[in-house]
Amino acid sequence: MNLAVLGAQWGDEGKGKVVDLLTPRFDIVARYQGGHNAGHTIYVNDTKFVLRLIPSGILHPGITCVIGNGVVVDPGALLAEVDELTRRGVNVGNRIVVSDKAHLILPYHKDLDLLSEARRGERKIGTTSKGIGPAYEDKIARRGIRAGDLADPRALEEDVRDNVTARNRLVQDTTMDWRSVLDQLSAEGARIRPWIQDVSLMLSEAIKDGKSVLFEGAQGTLLDIDHGTYPFVTSSNASVGGICTGLGIGPRLIGGVLGVAKAYTTRVGAGPLPTELSGEAGDRLRESGNEYGAVTGRPRRCGWYDAVVVRYSVRINGLDALALTKLDVLDGLDEIRICTAYRYAGRLLHEMPSDVPRLSTCEPVYETMPGWPSPTRGVRQFDDLPEAARRYVTRLEEVSGVPVALVSTGSERDDTIVRQDVMAGCRLPIAG
Repeated sequence: MNLAVLGAQWGDEGKGKVVDLLTPRFDIVARYQGGHNAGHTIYVNDTKFVLRLIPSGILHPGITCVIGNGVVVDPGALLAEVDELTRRGVNVGNRIVVSDKAHLILPYHKDLDLLSEARRGERKIGTTSKGIGPAYEDKIARRGIRAGDLADPRALEEDVRDNVTARNRLVQDTTMDWRSVLDQLSAEGARIRPWIQDVSLMLSEAIKDGKSVLFEGAQGTLLDIDHGTYPFVTSSNASVGGICTGLGIGPRLIGGVLGVAKAYTTRVGAGPLPTELSGEAGDRLRESGNEYGAVTGRPRRCGWYDAVVVRYSVRINGLDALALTKLDVLDGLDEIRICTAYRYAGRLLHEMPSDVPRLSTCEPVYETMPGWPSPTRGVRQFDDLPEAARRYVTRLEEVSGVPVALVSTGSERDDTIVRQDVMAGCRLPIAG
C-alpha cells in the first residue's frame, strides 16, 4: 500500500520529519511537485539536515528517492545538495531517480523571477526568487528545457540560445551569455544524466513488483496554484492531485492520504492569514517554534490553529488523518485559542471563502481552551500528555473532521506519538 504525505496549511508544517519517520515502512519516497524553494528540516541525533529537492527518505539507507516530472529542478542546487549529504556521511550513490520529464531551472529563470517581483511593487507575492515560477511558466508556454533534453546536445544548444535571447530582451540592464549557460548546464548534466529515467514507468513496475511508495508533497494545500489563496500561492499543485500529474501514476495507487498540520498556523510571504497574531503573542509563537524559513530565513507570520483552513484541506485532499506537529511549542501558555468559523459581513461562515478579498476581511471566531503548565516535549505516549493537551488534540480532531494519527512533540525523529489504534481505524497503510 502507498501513502501520500502533504501539507494541510500554508506549508512549513513539518512534512520532512513526518516523511523521515515513516520512510522505513516503504521502499521508495517520491517527491511530486515544487522546487528548491521547499525546505524540509530533519533532526537525527541532534544533527540538522535541510532537504530542498531530494526526498526526505534519503537519510535511510537503501531507500530509493524519486524526483518526479512535477518538480522543477535546478541542476546546480541538486548537485550541491548531493555533495553536502555525501560530505556529511549520507551515502546517496545511485539511490536518486530524476524524471526525464522534469523541467530544469536555469540562471535566466532567477533573473526573470526578480524582475517579476519588482514589477509587482506593493503587490509582491513574496517568492523565494529561486526561479521556480518562471520555470513553470516556461513549462506551460512549451519552451521549457527538461532533464531528458540533456541527452541531445544539438537541440539543447538551440533551446538555451533561444531562451537566453528572450531573457536579454526582457532584462535590459544586463546581458547574459548563452554559451556560458550552456557550458554550465552541460557540465552539470554530465553528472545528473545517470539518474534520469522514465519515473512513471519505474514507479509502475516497482508497485507491480510489490514495492511500496511514500508520496511526498512540498509547500501546502493553501499554496496550491489552483486551490490555494490565489494569487498568493506557489506555482505547482501541492494538493493530492499533484501526485498523479507530477509522477505519472493513477489515483487508485494512492492508498491513503495523511495531512500534516501544526498545532497552530503559520505562513510566509503575503496573503491572508485570518488568525494572525501581532505583538507579543505572535512573537512568542515565532520564537518558541523557531518560525524562520529553512531556505530563506524569513520570519513566518504566526497565528492560532485555523480549523476552517484544515477542514478545507480535508475536503480538497480527501485526508484520512492528520499528523499534528509542534504541540510542544504551546507548552506553558495559560490559554489556547482555536478558530472554528469566520464572521463575514455579519454572517457566520463554517467554510473557507474561495476568493482572497472575502477571506482577507473575515474575522476568526474563536473558542478558548486551557493551556498546560507541564511540558510535552519528548513525550512519546498519548496517555503521558498533560490532560489539557490531550483535550486540545481531541478537540482539534472534532473541529477538523479527521483523527490525529501522529503527534510530534519535538524536533528529533523519535519525539513522536504514534497512535496505532487511530491509524488502524482510518485504514492508513502504516498501521501495525
